[in-house]
Amino acid sequence: MRSSGLALLSAATPLFPSSLLLQRLCSHSLPLRNPTRLSSSATATAAMAARVPPAMESPPPPVSKFSIALCQLTVTADKERNIAHARRAIEDAADKGALLVLLPEIWNSPYSSESFPLYAEDIEAAGGAASPSLAMLSDVARRKRITIVGGSFPERSGDRIYNTCCVVGPDGELKGKHRKIHLFDIDIPGKITFKESKTLTAGENPTIIDTDVGRIGVGICYDIRFQELAMLYAARGAHLLCYPGAFNMTTGPLHWNCCREQVIYFFLFLRAADNQLYVATCSPARDPSAGYVAWGHSTLVGPFGEVLATTEHEETTIIAEIDYSVIELRRSSLPLRNQRRGDLYQLVDVQRLNSQ
Repeated sequence: MRSSGLALLSAATPLFPSSLLLQRLCSHSLPLRNPTRLSSSATATAAMAARVPPAMESPPPPVSKFSIALCQLTVTADKERNIAHARRAIEDAADKGALLVLLPEIWNSPYSSESFPLYAEDIEAAGGAASPSLAMLSDVARRKRITIVGGSFPERSGDRIYNTCCVVGPDGELKGKHRKIHLFDIDIPGKITFKESKTLTAGENPTIIDTDVGRIGVGICYDIRFQELAMLYAARGAHLLCYPGAFNMTTGPLHWNCCREQVIYFFLFLRAADNQLYVATCSPARDPSAGYVAWGHSTLVGPFGEVLATTEHEETTIIAEIDYSVIELRRSSLPLRNQRRGDLYQLVDVQRLNSQ
C-alpha cells in the first residue's frame, strides 16, 4: 500500500494511555475519487469523519444569557483566611447577579510543591472537616443558588495528591471534579524551573459537566496549552470552557497574550475561535512577594475569539455576560464543523470510542 507521508492508525496500532489523541490518516482512508473536489455528500461525510465518534450536538442550555464572575483573588499562606476571603468574593459576585462564579487555580494554598501536601484535602471523605474548601463552596452555592467552578486546590486521595477543580451546583452538591491532566513541568534557564510532578499526580479523565448554566468543559492552567483537550470538549457539546490558572511572570505573557499593545489573548483566543465557544480563565492576583508570582489577567473570550472582559493583575472580580445564542450565530456564519476534512485528519475521543 503506497504511503502518502501520513501515519495510518490501524486496529493493531496501540493507543496511547491518554484519553484522547489526534489521528492523522492516509489520504485513501476515505475513498474519494478526487479529494481536491469534494461533492456535497462527500463533504458532509468528511466533516462527520473528522471526529471519532461523531461530534455530539450541544444540548439546549438551561439559560440563554447569564452573568459570570471571575474572582481574581489574593492568596496567602493562611488557609483559613483564604477560604473566608474566597467566600466573601463569591457572595459579593452572587449579590451582583452572577449565576456562575469561577475561582483561580490553587486559591487556598501557596503555589509550591512543598505546600501542596500540607494544604491537601480529602474531597471524597464524608463531612466538611476533611475538605473545608469544598464545604465552603457547597454552602455558598446552596445559599446563593449559583453554580461554582471552584478554581482548584490540592486534593489528597490515598497516597496521591492531585490539583483538582470542584464544580458545585445551586443545590450545594458536587456535580463533578477535574484533576489536572497535564502537569506543569518546565525548565526555562535563567527564568523559571517548576516541577508539579514532584508532588502531584496527573489526572486521567477529561471533565465535562452539565450544569444549570450549560455544558462546561474544565481544564486547569497548563491544560489550556493542549488544543486536543479543547477540541474534545467541543466535540462533546460544550458551551463553555473554564480554565482556572496560575500562569507566572515568564509563561503568563506567552500563554495569555501575544501582543500586549493590542491585548490579543493568544491561547484563549485560539481555544475559543477554533471551537467557536466561550472560554473563561481565572488567575490569582499578583503578589510580588510570593515565591510563585502569578500573572493575573483573568479573562472571558467569546466564540469569535473576541475579548469580552479582562483585567490587569490586581485583586478584583470581573462580571460579564455570556449569551449562548452567539455561539450558533458564529457557527452559522463560519461553519467550521461542516468544513473539516475527515479524509485527512481525525480527532479520536478514546473514552467515548471505548465505551461504545
